Amino acid sequence: MTHTLLSNMIKRRTLLQNVVKTLGAVAVGSLLTLSSAQATVGEPEKEELKFGFIKLTDMAPLAIAYEKGYFEDEGLYVQLEAQANWKVLLDRVIDGQLDGAHMLAGQPLGATIGFGTQAHIITAFSMDLNGNAITVSNDIWEQMKPYVDKDADGKPVHPIKADALKPVVDAYKAQGKPFKMGMVFPVSTHNYELRYWLAAGGIHPGYYAPMRGDTAGQIDADALLSVTPPPQMPSTMEAGTIFGYCVGEPWNQQAVFKGIGVPVITDYEIWKDNPEKVFGVSKAWADQYPNTHIRVVKAMIRAAKWLDDNNNGNRPEAVDILSRPEYVGADYDVIANSMTGTFEYEKGDKREVPDFNVFFRHNATYPYYSDAIWYLTQMRRWGQIAEPKSDEWFMETAKKVYRPDIYAIAAQELIAEGKLKASEFPDFATETGFKTPQTGFIDGVTYDGHQPNDYLTKFKIGLKPDSKI
Repeated sequence: MTHTLLSNMIKRRTLLQNVVKTLGAVAVGSLLTLSSAQATVGEPEKEELKFGFIKLTDMAPLAIAYEKGYFEDEGLYVQLEAQANWKVLLDRVIDGQLDGAHMLAGQPLGATIGFGTQAHIITAFSMDLNGNAITVSNDIWEQMKPYVDKDADGKPVHPIKADALKPVVDAYKAQGKPFKMGMVFPVSTHNYELRYWLAAGGIHPGYYAPMRGDTAGQIDADALLSVTPPPQMPSTMEAGTIFGYCVGEPWNQQAVFKGIGVPVITDYEIWKDNPEKVFGVSKAWADQYPNTHIRVVKAMIRAAKWLDDNNNGNRPEAVDILSRPEYVGADYDVIANSMTGTFEYEKGDKREVPDFNVFFRHNATYPYYSDAIWYLTQMRRWGQIAEPKSDEWFMETAKKVYRPDIYAIAAQELIAEGKLKASEFPDFATETGFKTPQTGFIDGVTYDGHQPNDYLTKFKIGLKPDSKI
C-alpha cells in the first residue's frame, strides 16, 4: 500500500468519525450498514440503476450527473426515465421498478406517514430551492388588474398578493360559480404554496378530511384546487377547466410564450429560498445498497455545484441539455427564461430573478429537518394529518425521512477527494439540521422548525394544533 493511499484512508476515516460524533445516533445507525473496517465508502452494491423524473427543469441535477459523467465516476451506470405523473413515479419506486426518483419534497413525508400510499421513503439530497410560480388565465388577470398596485411606469408592483384575486373569487362565489385552480399533487410544494398564498389573501383553499374518506381537499373552500400533471397545466387552463395553477418551470413561462396566461408570483416571493424537490428512495433500498446510495448522492452534489458554478455561467449549456426530448423537451427559449436568472410575468415584463432556480448555493442540497417539519405543518394545517400531533412527533417523523447523516458522509468523501471544499457545505461539527427562524414569507409570519404547533397558531385560516375536521 502506498504512503499516499494510506494517508488518504486515514484522512477519510477521521472525516467519517467526525460525522458520527456530530450527528449522533442517527448517523451511527446508517454507518453501521458499512463494514466497520472500511476507511472509505465501498464499491457500489448495485451498479446498474434506473431513476425516474417528471419533465421539469428542476430534474436538472439528474440530467447533469448523467451527462457530465459524475455517475460513472462513482461506478454507477444510470438510466433516466421520464414518468407519466407523480403517483406513477412514487408507485414505481415503492415496487422497485425504479431505484430512486426526482420527487416532490412532500412525497417521502406523505408516504411515510401514510397519506395516500403507505411506504417508508427517505431522502438524503435536496435537489433545489424555489423554481415554481402561480399563473392565472388572461381573463382572470384582467379582472385582477384593478386591484394590483402599480409603479410610476404603470407596471405591476411585485410581489402580487392574493388580496388582488380575492374580489374576483368573491364575485364567482356570488354568482354561484366555482373558482377552480390546479396544482400537481396533494403533497406537492405547489399545493402548499398555492394554499399559503391564497390563505394569506383571505381566500380559503379548503380542508382535507382523510378520516372521513375525503381526500379532495375542498371542504369550506373558496377556491377549489385539483390535480393536473405539470406538462398539461397550460392546455388545461387554455381549455377553461381551471383558471390558474401553481407549477414548476417551464410550464409557467410556456403560458407566457403561448399568450394564454400571466404568472403573477414566484414561490421565491411566497417563501424565500424554499426547498422544492428531493431525491427519494425507499428505506429498504437504502438499507440494502448503502454504498450505492452514498455514491448517488456524491454524483448529484457535484451536478448541483456545476449548475450554480461561475455565477450560473453553466446554465445555457444546462438549458440546451434540458431542452432535449428525453429530458424536459420544451423550447430552449422557454426553459432559458427562468433558468438563466430572469422571469417573464405579463408578456414583455421580464425581470431579473437570479435565485429563481438554485441548485447548490445557500446549502440547497442539504436535507434540513426544519424543511421537513414545514411540510408536515402544512399537512396538519389543511387536514391531511387529521389528528393533533406533538412537537416531538414532528421531529421524529422528520428524522425518519430526511437523512442528513447520509448526505454528510457523501460530502465528506467529496472533500477528502478534493472535488469540493469544506467551506461549500454546512459546518458538520455544529450543524443541527435546523435553519434559523425564517422570515421570508409573503404574510410576514416567522417559521421556527423547533416549534411547529406554535407556528400553526399564527394563521388566521387553517387548522389549529388541537383542531379536527
